Amino acid sequence: MVTLLIQENADPDVLEDLNRFFDRLVPDGDSLFQHQAEGPDDMPAHIRSTLTQTQLSIPVQENKPRLGIWQGIYLFE
Repeated sequence: MVTLLIQENADPDVLEDLNRFFDRLVPDGDSLFQHQAEGPDDMPAHIRSTLTQTQLSIPVQENKPRLGIWQGIYLFE
């Protein structure tokens, strides 16, 4: 499961910090989770996508997304 995020893209630390935060908040292989049909990261992926679920509207002009200079679009899993 993936979620679409718009975040700063000038500094790769932003995405790395988000990954570290969610890895700590919802760790893969936690014995709390029973649902592991597709492996130890199965249920954590469901929870992460629920926590980050959003609806986004991305303005488009001349067939290009109109984002701020420091914004990027990420698929977050």
